[in-house]
Amino acid sequence: MDINDLRSLITVMGLLCFLGICAWAYSKHAKAGFDEAARLPLTDDDLPAPGGRPEKEGKTNG
Repeated sequence: MDINDLRSLITVMGLLCFLGICAWAYSKHAKAGFDEAARLPLTDDDLPAPGGRPEKEGKTNG
């Protein structure tokens, strides 16, 4: 086995890994997770605190 056989083997292994990742990404099993991740920027996690005023971190009254 010379260096060119090793290079060919690594190329084929890389192609198989790429095709496996593509198959996983387009599978129906992964769709729910991708849909949830796509909605993350639209979540309302920065709503104001109850009472109408945003709380300031690190400040104390007094």
